[in-house]
Amino acid sequence: MGAIEDTYADLETDEVSLDEFREAVAEKVEQMGGLADEETAAMLLAHELEDGEVNGVADVAPEMDEAKFVAKVVSIGDIRTFERDEGDEDGRVLNVEVADESGSIRVSLWDEQAANAAEELQVGDVLRVAGRPKDGFNGVEVSADRVEPDPDTDIDVQIQDTYRVTDLSVGLSDVTLVGQVLDTDSVRTFERDDGSEGRVANLSLGDETGRVTVTLWDERTEAVDEFAAGDVVEVVDGYVRERDGSIELHVGNRGAVEAVDEDVEYVPESTPIADVEMDDVVDIAGVIRSADPKRTFDRDDGSEGQVRNVRLQDDSGDIRVALWGDKADRDLGPGDEVLFTDVEIQDGWQDDLEASAGWRTSIVELADGATTEGDTDDEQAATGLGAYADGTAPETETESDEQSAHESADDGETVEFTGTVVQARDPVILDDGTETMSVETDADVTLGQTVTVRGTLQDGRLDAEEVR
Repeated sequence: MGAIEDTYADLETDEVSLDEFREAVAEKVEQMGGLADEETAAMLLAHELEDGEVNGVADVAPEMDEAKFVAKVVSIGDIRTFERDEGDEDGRVLNVEVADESGSIRVSLWDEQAANAAEELQVGDVLRVAGRPKDGFNGVEVSADRVEPDPDTDIDVQIQDTYRVTDLSVGLSDVTLVGQVLDTDSVRTFERDDGSEGRVANLSLGDETGRVTVTLWDERTEAVDEFAAGDVVEVVDGYVRERDGSIELHVGNRGAVEAVDEDVEYVPESTPIADVEMDDVVDIAGVIRSADPKRTFDRDDGSEGQVRNVRLQDDSGDIRVALWGDKADRDLGPGDEVLFTDVEIQDGWQDDLEASAGWRTSIVELADGATTEGDTDDEQAATGLGAYADGTAPETETESDEQSAHESADDGETVEFTGTVVQARDPVILDDGTETMSVETDADVTLGQTVTVRGTLQDGRLDAEEVR
């Protein structure tokens, strides 16, 4: 064999035939004006053909100039038209979801390719794709330059009509999923770049394989008022995105959330409280052993916030959970068994770890005994959650001593109290981790500051004589 044939054999590719490769070599030699012979031109072409080849669609990255891969069609969108510059014909685009064993990705086909695909392409077809990757709305997308059918290649990807939570991966679209509503959130508004107002809300869905946050946009936010925890719903035409390292199922105006008459079992999985570490984002479950009153405070921007602390106990330990915003209004009390999802573990007061339940946290109320499933009655009675099933819990020695000391103080007595400022206006409110103290003072304090006050207790409020 000659140099061209040897180089082509080393390529091990079906993308071009040997005859096409020979023609391309001749063109390359002519383009270079005699600066390269056939062997050099063949090597240059081989490098161009190999450049951009990836092992799987999961390796496609937006910084690539070109990506080449083989994948199976798992869903086909509708062809859409759009206006180009004045005088040009309208453009056409068709989005196709393709997948291999490593993941899935959206491929955009344009104009004649889009029209041909709309007529001939079917779910389950295998395509050889070459195109330009970019960051798209649903993650990395590929704008196709060349797309060819490859019926001889087998891609081990199951085509699904309905997905389970465990089947979801970034880039999937046209997703249908049936799940049990675990929690719903309030609708939030925001201003778009064009000045219009948008709406967004979350609900949490679970099935036997796991749970996922469903993000609803604009008209679809109505679902948070239509459904409640325990309802079984079907998400239609959702698409999967990644946010802060977690996948979310999004539903826009083309999608829907509908009630269905199906049985779905959700089995929560959680991290033992004793195993959580600083900066973790985890799910924790247990029995609420105590709940503080809701407190309000002024933010730096002048708006009013609210927070409520509860203490959660499982078989391994306990932790304070701070419920922020609307979550502070949840009707939770001692004895309730709950799952808190996506809580962030932070430094708490008195050097204890604390779980912060913010906007992305779901609060799932569990059936009695759900968090101790598998334990015997004797084991539950001896330790762990079973000891608090009646809504009571023994306090730690430190908590008991501190509470007794404050409760025994009479009006007119001098009291010293150390805590964190959770309200800086009149009155100042301090929190020491187990109780709050209202303080009358003219001292200048700020939210989050730890101070010690000393003064006279009168009608449950401390008239501070000293603030340090």
